[in-house]
Amino acid sequence: MTDAVTVTDRASYVLAANPGLMTLDGTNTWILREPGATSSVVVDPGPSDETHLQAVLAAAGTVGLVLFTHRHFDHTEALGRFVELTGAPTRSTDPEFTRGAEVLSDGETIVVDGLELEVIATPGHTTDSTCFRLTADGSLLSGDTILGRGTTVIAHPDGVLGPYLDSLAHIRELIDEGLVSRILPGHGPVIDDPLAVVDFYLDHRADRLDQVRAAVDAGATTARQVVEVVYRDVDESLWGAAELSVAAQLDYLKT
Repeated sequence: MTDAVTVTDRASYVLAANPGLMTLDGTNTWILREPGATSSVVVDPGPSDETHLQAVLAAAGTVGLVLFTHRHFDHTEALGRFVELTGAPTRSTDPEFTRGAEVLSDGETIVVDGLELEVIATPGHTTDSTCFRLTADGSLLSGDTILGRGTTVIAHPDGVLGPYLDSLAHIRELIDEGLVSRILPGHGPVIDDPLAVVDFYLDHRADRLDQVRAAVDAGATTARQVVEVVYRDVDESLWGAAELSVAAQLDYLKT
């Protein structure tokens, strides 16, 4: 059983045993609790792996609320089993993953046993992607909007590039305002220099768009043809994901 890793006085995580090309080391299931409190908030219980869920429960104790950053399977698969184990309500921007409570609203404040979280809609990676700001310690739970290593995939059609760029700009504003000093991602290590990472993400997206424009100007007419030019130095095992990403970029360039 994997032990929880403590990151701040209010945040720890248990790493799920589901590593892969898209999940990096695995899904980080975050456990949030105000110091001295008895109830926890669990964010993204992850895959339906009993060993993982028991490790989360061992670290979380009484679970007052379950939150989801977005609908992808590696974050939501355990929903039913985790509700069975905890009896806790679940909340998401997507009604499909909301049980016994209301769907999340952008800008709302959630308080559980003294723990305060701000809900921040960050569509782009998926249309329902949501971040949570742990207001007391300046941490932002980013789901897959920002990863601890590398960059996230914006996979057409659920991934939409225009809103994603807006979401990154919003997160950058929060950092500039001193409201976010640390990012707690859904995959990969904790980010202690969030401004540098967000700027890297923005620069990376701008560079990719330039490359896609150039490929189209040179005669590419399909996402696959663009991938063969822009991603020719990337392992072909990743070309499927790259094709979905390029489709999102082509859609963005049409607007």
